[in-house]
Amino acid sequence: MRLRKYILSLLILTTITVSSQKIWTLEECIHYAIDHNLQLNDFDFNTQSNKETYRQSVRNLLPIINGSADYSINFGRSINPEDNSFVNTEFFSNNYNLNSSFDLFQGFQKLNSIKASKLLYKATKEESLQQKFLLAFQVMSAYYDIQFIKGLITISEEQVAISQTNYNLVSKQVELGVMAGADLYEAESLLLADELLLTQNENRLKAAKLVLLQAMNIVGESDISIQPEIVAIESGISWETMEADSVFNVAKGFMPSVKAQKYRVSAAKKQLAVTRGSLYPSITLQGGIGTGYFETITDTLGVTIPFRDQIRDNTFRFIGARLNMPIFNGWASRSRVKQQKIAVERAKNNERIQEQELYQIIQQLVQENDALRAETAQTLKQVTSQEIAFSIAQKRYEKGMINAIELGQAKNLFATAQNQNLQAQLRLRVNISTLDFYKGLPIFNIN
Repeated sequence: MRLRKYILSLLILTTITVSSQKIWTLEECIHYAIDHNLQLNDFDFNTQSNKETYRQSVRNLLPIINGSADYSINFGRSINPEDNSFVNTEFFSNNYNLNSSFDLFQGFQKLNSIKASKLLYKATKEESLQQKFLLAFQVMSAYYDIQFIKGLITISEEQVAISQTNYNLVSKQVELGVMAGADLYEAESLLLADELLLTQNENRLKAAKLVLLQAMNIVGESDISIQPEIVAIESGISWETMEADSVFNVAKGFMPSVKAQKYRVSAAKKQLAVTRGSLYPSITLQGGIGTGYFETITDTLGVTIPFRDQIRDNTFRFIGARLNMPIFNGWASRSRVKQQKIAVERAKNNERIQEQELYQIIQQLVQENDALRAETAQTLKQVTSQEIAFSIAQKRYEKGMINAIELGQAKNLFATAQNQNLQAQLRLRVNISTLDFYKGLPIFNIN
């Protein structure tokens, strides 16, 4: 049978190549989608932003150095910088300063900020990876939808071929006068119905290909050729018994969504430490050097002292320390601490939500795996049974023992069994791939 040949051929990669169009494997589709997906770019930008935030938090440990220079012209009543007397003379002056400050102690706020920003950077990296996995599953779903519809088309083509053969047979029988004209109309009706179904499946295939093209963000194309990679599922195979708890214990150790939330919990704790640090006194070391030039500074002869001499003579230096003691600010600092404690609890709750959702997904997959195994085996038996029934009906029809309607019913039951078996096999294949992913196997090869 053509369907059985189609399914078995999926076990071996198709070697037929089309010179005018590239044949895509599932892995190639996924990698292309990841490289060209615009939504992923936003997550990458967020990761880059958090990386720079982390780097800057490290650089915040360095001293702050500021330099300044000014040029001013004084008019009217001004203070003479030479003797602090008042003068009414217009004059100009220059000032040059270089100041530096270094935080000796701030309640470990900067160190905890570094740790928090690093954890947030790691969280965004994991979230970006999670989006890549979600996109990979989306592409895989679209890829297998195409496989399923191509299988339906194979079945529909087989049904059209059978109906065409029966129509030709009835046409000859009518010409010979063995059958009535009404039998020909019935045979034609079945043929037209099968041809319509084939056309509908071909349209579904075009729509499925468009979904894949959009997921991959391939612009300007309306068709894509994929390489069959579905392994036929046969009955009688000894299946590995899976438990949801064991798969979950493996999955939660590497799933980016869970790891990202764990990082956010740790970051929230460090941010709480930063907030508490504002309750402690802070000590800052300060120092600087400066000089200036003033037109009013003159020698004993009343001549303005040269610029070079003033810059040298007016140089001043200072060094000191400043202690800042928080005493009362309307309980604002205490309120921020309480808010951050709530943020920690919220992060912990989100972590539990992520783990709960992951467990429920795996639990559902394991349950579906058992159900799909039984369904695949049962539908395979049903295909065999309906094939025999249809073969008998076909022979009886050729001998005139049954009419076209009864033959059509047998043919439809056979086609339905084929469709159900194909769908069960593809769903089981997707289920197995998904569980393999949660078991830590490199299904998508995404770094």
